Amino acid sequence: MADTLGMVARLAGNSIRFGWYYGINWLLDRQAARLGKRPQFRPKRPVPSRQELLADLARLLVQDAGNVRDGLYPAEDDMPGSIGDYIDRLRLMMADLPGALERRASRDASSVKRQAEATHLPEYYAQDFHFQAGGYLSDDSARLYDLQVETLFYGSAAAMRRAGLAEVAKFLKGRDQRRLSLLDVACGTGRFLRQVRLAFPALKLTGFDLSEPYVREAERHMQGLRPAELVTANAEAMPFPDASQDIVTCIYLFHELPPEVRRRVTSEIARVLKHDGLFVLVDSLQMGDKPGWDGLLEAFPVRFHEPYFESYATDDLDADFTEAGLAHLSTSLAFLSKVMVRRKVASPG
Repeated sequence: MADTLGMVARLAGNSIRFGWYYGINWLLDRQAARLGKRPQFRPKRPVPSRQELLADLARLLVQDAGNVRDGLYPAEDDMPGSIGDYIDRLRLMMADLPGALERRASRDASSVKRQAEATHLPEYYAQDFHFQAGGYLSDDSARLYDLQVETLFYGSAAAMRRAGLAEVAKFLKGRDQRRLSLLDVACGTGRFLRQVRLAFPALKLTGFDLSEPYVREAERHMQGLRPAELVTANAEAMPFPDASQDIVTCIYLFHELPPEVRRRVTSEIARVLKHDGLFVLVDSLQMGDKPGWDGLLEAFPVRFHEPYFESYATDDLDADFTEAGLAHLSTSLAFLSKVMVRRKVASPG
């Protein structure tokens, strides 16, 4: 039965969310201009007009509401915490902006290396992604991450993640979720896991991340819901048995990995998936996905410290997945993201 009321509620919520984050972007842009720290990089490839961007974003938000109407996931809000907590995070983000702009201007992404925890982590991970002080190893970074991402994408980050959730829902249709398991690789602050739990309260959920502060934040985001198992681990060596997972998801990890690490993580995903299991990747667009938007991808790693994004943007993920025994089901685009859906068909030969 169509959930028309839920669709209307989600569309209204998405519209309010977009307006709010559009306003925050305007304020941040004014502050950056006042501080003389506006990015000056000019991409050589074409960039979409603001009208094109907003039209595509609107299509995503309408599709998100349509998925609620079609019963793929509920209209419930996936934003945990109080209004007071949200305002505190917003204040912290605004207070951090001058420092972040200064780090970007000086191209300094090394503060994380001065932390004791960094000595036990892979070299590629021990840097200030997005010019965020402390990289992924600070509590402040974990508190700010979701707000920063939603701001960057005008309030569409949750909807882009749910484009992956829709694929999980299609796979689960007609199945007993109580007997199935989902593993979220590099779960970060647990936003996607929360969306999954709201949609599938009986599904066995596991998430892991290399950052202890982010795992702690994920635990907070899951409060009030049926628990998920959350652990700290490296995606290059997942602490899970072979063929133990019915579904594996990976949300916005691959663009932050060096090419050789992407291959190892892909092999691990294939290893832990059951035969005929589902793999869903949600990550950034790649070069050529929307040719008129390639300039955005060219500019992104310059404006936000993303040292492996350029290699990701031209990587042949299809070939890597096929080699690992993950057969193509579908690939779709969701605003600035792409959703790649694969099925485990065989062990890599």
